[in-house]
Amino acid sequence: MSVNHSSGADRMGTMPVGRLLISMAVPMMFSMMITALYNVVDSIFVARLSEDALTAVSLAFPVQNMMIAIAVGIGIGASALISRMLGMGEREKANHLAMQGYLLSIISLLLFVIVGVFFAVPFAKSQVDMTAANGPAIAADCAAYLRIVCAGGAGLFIICLEEKLFAAIGKTMYTMLLQVSGAVINIILDPIMIFGLLGCPAFGIAGAAYATIIGQIFGAILGFVLMLTKNKDLTLRLKDMAPDWDKIKSILTISVPSILMSAVGSILTFILNVILIAFSSTAVAVYGIYFKLQSFIFMPIFGLNSGMVPIIAYNYGAGNKERIHRTMRLSMLSAVAIMALGMAAFNLIPTQLLGMFNASEDMLSIGVPALKTISLAFISAGICIISGSVCQAFGYAFYSLFTSIARQIVVLLPAIYLLSLSGDVNMIWWAWPIAEVMSLVVSLFLLRRVFRKTGMGLKDA
Repeated sequence: MSVNHSSGADRMGTMPVGRLLISMAVPMMFSMMITALYNVVDSIFVARLSEDALTAVSLAFPVQNMMIAIAVGIGIGASALISRMLGMGEREKANHLAMQGYLLSIISLLLFVIVGVFFAVPFAKSQVDMTAANGPAIAADCAAYLRIVCAGGAGLFIICLEEKLFAAIGKTMYTMLLQVSGAVINIILDPIMIFGLLGCPAFGIAGAAYATIIGQIFGAILGFVLMLTKNKDLTLRLKDMAPDWDKIKSILTISVPSILMSAVGSILTFILNVILIAFSSTAVAVYGIYFKLQSFIFMPIFGLNSGMVPIIAYNYGAGNKERIHRTMRLSMLSAVAIMALGMAAFNLIPTQLLGMFNASEDMLSIGVPALKTISLAFISAGICIISGSVCQAFGYAFYSLFTSIARQIVVLLPAIYLLSLSGDVNMIWWAWPIAEVMSLVVSLFLLRRVFRKTGMGLKDA
């Protein structure tokens, strides 16, 4: 079956690489920045309630991050394969893969509904000292927030898949539209639902969760409508949602390593929260703030990845080495520039950044060293993220998983524990630069190995 040369996907093999990467990546980067914005806005409004409320949201993060990881992982797996099939002219296989992605997203949603209903309370209590004066209130807020985001996660799973499907066919402007629409609704609803404005009840911390899921559901519905009406590359048919285990396996082969990488991150965050709360609940809140702030730096890199991976996957299917390497080099340079700007901001204006969250003097004493120290790892992290995504585009997602596990479990977690024994919470932050040095060496070694195994190195015959 030949490729329709009027399709959006075909330009990934013909348009000049620099212009193509900009057209693919910039809308994705912008949409990811919008995602980062509403995550930060959520926390800014929650911080107006109290520092304990901000701590509760931070404690909920490992589960919320796991939801995002699975949703995005399924999208990455499906989109990489769809791009490759379109590059090979296999349109029917691409259609089938898209619907298998929807099936996997729905199954994942049902699993998290169960988590929210039955495990939110024990999860929250496991991280909190229930004998402390503020312990029960923090645990209750954390559980309430988790129940809502888990039970209402349909929008998250579907919108993440649709964003990657649009990226796979080269229509990243629609990805940006989905993110912007959901984010705008979330930002508008946050103060209304948290504080009870315009006649709405004051839901407190639960209001932040409600605003988030409503925005995601709106974006998912809009994405489905656009997928049905505005794309010529994929045909969505209900019959293609019948389980096809070979295609599910092929998606999961790429998705699972990505999901497990984030799962390792969720486990690490859970353990770190337990370590930090032994110092103070303020330390947990600081780490939560750091995570929201760093998303402004990392989300554009993930957006860059989302634009880069379909280009590399398409040209891998088409056997075009030069376009693959030019795409990778431009992505690497862009990532380094973004990370350098982020490191500069975290070192030059940390007090102002923390001030957006009503930071107390105690929070500043912990937060300023945290931002300055952890940001030293940013540039290396940017290179590692791009390297791992290139491996995923070639179908070697396991290499990214290996690097992530080595970084977080073998180096970062032991370093965090050992540095915590000093009794100085600010020593803990040095674990990140230490771990990133190892990660950089391993990432570049594995990237070179992938080029040798695929025959896509420029020196390969």
